[in-house]
Amino acid sequence: MNRFLDIRSYLYSLSFTFRALKSRNFRLFFFAGLVSLMGTWIQNIAIGWMVYRITDSAFYLGMVGFAGLIPALFLTPIAGVYADRLNRRRMLVITQTIPMLLAFLLASLAYTDSIHIGVLLVIVTINGFALAFDTPFRHAFLHDMIGDKSLLPNAVALNSTLVNTARFLGPTIGGFLIAFFGEAFCFLLNGISFIGVIIALMAMQIAPHIQKPAKGRIWSDLREGFSYTFNFLPARYMILLVMLTSLLSLPFQGFLPVFARDILNGDSQLLGFLTGAVGAGALTGAFFLATRESVRRLPSVIRFSALLFSVGLTIFSFSTNTAFSLIVLYFSGFGMIAQFVATNAILQTVVPDDKKGRVLSFYSMSFMGFTPLGSLLLGIISGWIGVPYTFSLAGLVLLGAALLFSAKVERIKQLLLAQASDKEG
Repeated sequence: MNRFLDIRSYLYSLSFTFRALKSRNFRLFFFAGLVSLMGTWIQNIAIGWMVYRITDSAFYLGMVGFAGLIPALFLTPIAGVYADRLNRRRMLVITQTIPMLLAFLLASLAYTDSIHIGVLLVIVTINGFALAFDTPFRHAFLHDMIGDKSLLPNAVALNSTLVNTARFLGPTIGGFLIAFFGEAFCFLLNGISFIGVIIALMAMQIAPHIQKPAKGRIWSDLREGFSYTFNFLPARYMILLVMLTSLLSLPFQGFLPVFARDILNGDSQLLGFLTGAVGAGALTGAFFLATRESVRRLPSVIRFSALLFSVGLTIFSFSTNTAFSLIVLYFSGFGMIAQFVATNAILQTVVPDDKKGRVLSFYSMSFMGFTPLGSLLLGIISGWIGVPYTFSLAGLVLLGAALLFSAKVERIKQLLLAQASDKEG
């Protein structure tokens, strides 16, 4: 009898963790997205390995990271304005089609051995333009897909689970594919993987889009979104922490080829394992967030996660033992994603629907737009003092920022509780 009750309790817990999958639209998005994102991570690791193979330069690794994400710094806030105005599903079909075509182009160039760093920078920059529009539209589209607002925090966490399952599996698979089949095959697989997402988007049953009349010019809407975001103190504190994390710490993933080859004396398969360790920790963090019932305790989760990530990055930067590095990256991945998912879930829950696209665009810009600046900055610094010292310094600065955020956590909780009370009233 006790065993039967244990099984029922386990099944209930599992059902609660994956409750957003009750939505048919979200199921289509989740499973098609898993395949597509695995392809994206396979391509990412192939690009990083190819760049370091043909240039032997940490600077060019930073440049590729910069080129791929810098459009987000300028375009994501504007995309957020349009995410509050336009048909989100139609735009997402476009933003999935463009990287699909670029992946096929990369596969062709790599197969014919006619690719060089200049062409690659152009391709990843164009891909960055598509990504700059895709992210705020995709975050805002979650509400259109789900419909039931009570499922939104779980959908946010499961969406992150989706991303980090791909982050865990994709690089590991990609490391073996590079070794046995080459980079061109990785790019081809990524191109094919987009087809399922496009089909899933077209198959969703979404309420007819009602074109909302623009209340003002784009800059006026942008200014309104900026004013709300940075005058609402919880949003300001959380987004500023994400910005600094993205500037100083997220770029470390783009420099993993240096750690894999030059510090840990490995090959593309080790690079896959290192990236997969980050993904495994991130996946665990996303599952952890999916079990949370409300957002009230999430500011404390952000505090703990930011401290864990900063300490983990500092320790990893000096590790010369492969097994120890994998363990540290696992915990670093947990801290990284738990901070970001908790921030996203809070914003998805408390921000008014008519401002959601714009506020989430500032959140997206905070990690997409500042990461390339960090890639460029840390790439330059690493040329002077070396990659390990660069990221140990970055980790220590982030630790200081996490400690400053810790002092604001109780105030953030009070403001979120007051916001929730106003909504209920």
